[in-house]
Amino acid sequence: MIWDVLSPLYDFFETVYNGKCFKGIAEEIKNHVGKDDVVLECACGTGLLTLPMAQICKVIVATDYSDGMLKQTHKKIAGHPNVTVQKASILDIPFEDNKFDVVVAANVIHLLDEPEKALAEMKRVCKPGGKLIIPTYINKENKNSMFAAKLLSFFGVDFKRQFSLDSYKEFFVNHHVDVKEYRIVDGRMPCAFAIISQSPLTP
Repeated sequence: MIWDVLSPLYDFFETVYNGKCFKGIAEEIKNHVGKDDVVLECACGTGLLTLPMAQICKVIVATDYSDGMLKQTHKKIAGHPNVTVQKASILDIPFEDNKFDVVVAANVIHLLDEPEKALAEMKRVCKPGGKLIIPTYINKENKNSMFAAKLLSFFGVDFKRQFSLDSYKEFFVNHHVDVKEYRIVDGRMPCAFAIISQSPLTP
């Protein structure tokens, strides 16, 4: 798997090449995670966002489909007993319905053949009244971002979609998902930060 090969280099891209965006994403996510929250992180990568969330939330389950990425995550979360690391696909999340207060999937939607399936799975495992947080790169109208995407493609990263902010919004509209708010996080590869509130149970 390409992500196993790239896992030792992943942090360089996120924290050095695109460091401004990564810091912005981490700060935004921390603003939406509370001390009593049970969090599911899908496609956690090397755990760069797992660690700041673990410092705030009650429990976090960090999942990824790449063994190489999970190996890096294990290193980062050492000493944080509230973190569980588990191999799992975002397309088939192995948890029961309505389990998590917050579900996070950062920078993965654009890599999926079936992003709508991932979205449905995330909604399924999120509690009524809970929150989905889905930051995704928006490259389509940014020359620097397009260059970076092409560079990553050279190393085997397969971008299935090149989103602009408008096309990202359209993705959610087309799948009948009401996004509470969007934030733009700037960087060499900027990110659109979609925040989705699950409808609470009605009496």
